[in-house]
Amino acid sequence: MFNSIRHHGLDITQAAFTSGESPFGYISAFSADLFLSTNAEDVRKALAAGHAAATILSAHKPSAESSQLRIAFDGDAVLFSDESERIYRERGLEAFTEYEIQEAHNPLSGGPFKPFLAILHHLQMLFTANASPIRTALVTARAAPAHERVVRTLRAWNIRIDEAIFLGGKPKGPFLRAFGADIFFDDQQGHCDSAAEHVATGHVPHGVANGAPGWVETTD
Repeated sequence: MFNSIRHHGLDITQAAFTSGESPFGYISAFSADLFLSTNAEDVRKALAAGHAAATILSAHKPSAESSQLRIAFDGDAVLFSDESERIYRERGLEAFTEYEIQEAHNPLSGGPFKPFLAILHHLQMLFTANASPIRTALVTARAAPAHERVVRTLRAWNIRIDEAIFLGGKPKGPFLRAFGADIFFDDQQGHCDSAAEHVATGHVPHGVANGAPGWVETTD
């Protein structure tokens, strides 16, 4: 592994080799901001411990070449809590839309990937807007007027996101391809399977879509 790291010129000097045992317990020790694995059980444990984590699905097609690292996120149950998703599933689209209009000025609670997005924002702020090596996008099935609460939430968090794409239920894959995403994170397995036809995808097994308990955001 270290020989491969050296061969590819990567600035990686630390590692933990566990002989097949789950490595997620070392996330805090390494102060890692993101845990990626092909082992879904490890990912669930990492999420339950409060870490941003996803099960990786390999892309069937290569992502577009770019000098930037391009990361795309779903909204509800990934960047945000699943509170609105629960209303949609329990009461339907009309009730969801009415709720989001009513709550438009109340920011959504953070989901499991809010801290990771905040870290990316911090890194981006070290560069001028046109020189950042990282570009982010929100790719969500939401549509107007349910977009307003999302926009106001990101403003309230004081977190920058470079592109926001509101699809109103359109398939996400072609838009991820157009954005040139290197990786995309979504909580719904069906969306992940579709997206993986275009880009590397991480399934976030969190929230009502996965039968998981609600995310509790910390104040730090």
